[in-house]
Amino acid sequence: MLLTIRQLQVKYGDQTALQIDQPISFERGERIGVIGSNGAGKTTLVKALLGLVEYQGKVITQLRPEQMAVHMQTNSYISTMPVRCVMEMILNTSIKENKELQKLIDLFEFGPCLPKRYNALSGGQKQKFTVIMVMMQKAELTFYDEVTSGLDFESRQKLMDKLAQWYRDKEESLVIVSHYYAELEQLADKILLLDQGRVVAYGKTGELFRKYCGDAVYILDNNPENQELTCRFQRLKAPDHLIALSCHKQEEGKLLALLVEHNVNFKRSNSDIEIMSINAKEAKHGKMPLL
Repeated sequence: MLLTIRQLQVKYGDQTALQIDQPISFERGERIGVIGSNGAGKTTLVKALLGLVEYQGKVITQLRPEQMAVHMQTNSYISTMPVRCVMEMILNTSIKENKELQKLIDLFEFGPCLPKRYNALSGGQKQKFTVIMVMMQKAELTFYDEVTSGLDFESRQKLMDKLAQWYRDKEESLVIVSHYYAELEQLADKILLLDQGRVVAYGKTGELFRKYCGDAVYILDNNPENQELTCRFQRLKAPDHLIALSCHKQEEGKLLALLVEHNVNFKRSNSDIEIMSINAKEAKHGKMPLL
């Protein structure tokens, strides 16, 4: 076991920012996505696990501080010298002599940025720089807190693709904090869903999806025609502009044939974290039965 959380509570004044009542454990090699809306307690959790805020309860781990690394939402570096020099100084290495560092620079296409000063980098370039610095620590447990904050959709996707590519064959454990659900689908094998400082759900991504969504979910535009066409199928909670239909294996053929027959555009998924999260919160508040 890498880390176990027991009865964790964080308060800011009289306000409880985080309350975890049931034990939660992180195991070696796991990729855990921590999701929730703004104010859900995601960053507070990271800070508590790193000992950066006072808390009540226990965080049990044999990891030493140097065996953990963190990427926080905001970072700043010296701007009086090129980032090449900053990188080499902090990492205490030479780019020319460090093959792994060269691989990371190439992976993130960061080479052209090396002569620039930090304050001359774009938002995306600053994120790449910080990610490279964090990755080079090769920590047993690494936290990424809103690693794509401030980036546009395309830049966010590219950065997450690079992260997934780099860690695909690595043994490091990751905790990735985000409020962008789609970012975690290719990277997280477990999900910790927080809402207003409380745990809504925690477990393997596939198991949570089947628990709250069924074997698969079909997602289509929410309009009167589609509502009428699919009225006999079980509907899940979804964003207002969408219809999400829970589908088990025995009835999937019927639904698929119906949508194809009426030329309806749809998306099929067995891993949609957003739909799963919405319905987990509904179930937590007793508004929907478990599937």
